[in-house]
Amino acid sequence: MTRVRRGYIARRRRKKMRLFVSSFRGAHSKTIRIIAQQKIRALFSAHRDRDKKKRDFRRLWITRINAAIRETERGVYYSYSKFIKDLYTRQLILNRKILAQIAILNKNCLYSISDEIEDWKEAPEMI
Repeated sequence: MTRVRRGYIARRRRKKMRLFVSSFRGAHSKTIRIIAQQKIRALFSAHRDRDKKKRDFRRLWITRINAAIRETERGVYYSYSKFIKDLYTRQLILNRKILAQIAILNKNCLYSISDEIEDWKEAPEMI
């Protein structure tokens, strides 16, 4: 049987895998079998945590909006759930990210939005 000279394809594939895990420690960046397992695990974690990141930011925005709405000179006059419900009934469609930015950067604007909603609740037949 003739001798077969192995090509560079397997080496190129392994080199690509090593580049992916080059920052890992120990055998996780040296042994090919472990590198393959760690690559799968890293990609799985990245996919899972992208969804978790979305949830975490939404929770943060809701907390910021709730804190800003409740913090006023007149005391507690609103809750987050009522505020969002009234926004939707008034058809003011602002997402939570924008509302949270308004709550941080310009509280007066948020107060004017909530006052507008309160005025509308008192006199809805005007619209």
